[in-house]
Amino acid sequence: VQLQASGGGLVQAGGSLRLSCAASRSISSINEMGWYRQPPGKQRDFVAVSTSGGSTKYVDSVKGRFTISRDNAKNTAYLQMNSLKAEDTAIYYCYVLRLNGYTDWGQGTQVTVSS
Repeated sequence: VQLQASGGGLVQAGGSLRLSCAASRSISSINEMGWYRQPPGKQRDFVAVSTSGGSTKYVDSVKGRFTISRDNAKNTAYLQMNSLKAEDTAIYYCYVLRLNGYTDWGQGTQVTVSS
């Protein structure tokens, strides 16, 4: 599955961005679809996931501010990010976990939050 992430940019603290992750084929049967992020000089860490069963999970630092959603008709997942903080600055990567256990990654989109 090829993934195309978009929607990143420069925003002031307290602002909002919506990231999109478009898949090259149907995501309706994909096990998980979600987001990781990698701040400058740090490792890539989990942010949010949406499962095929409809459940969602978030890292504690974004709970209440970020919302992940999926539009199976458009083969696209979204990450709505509100109340952004400087510490949210990172490259955001979307991924899918296929039913066979294989993980595909998108190319990443830069999010920069100025304080």
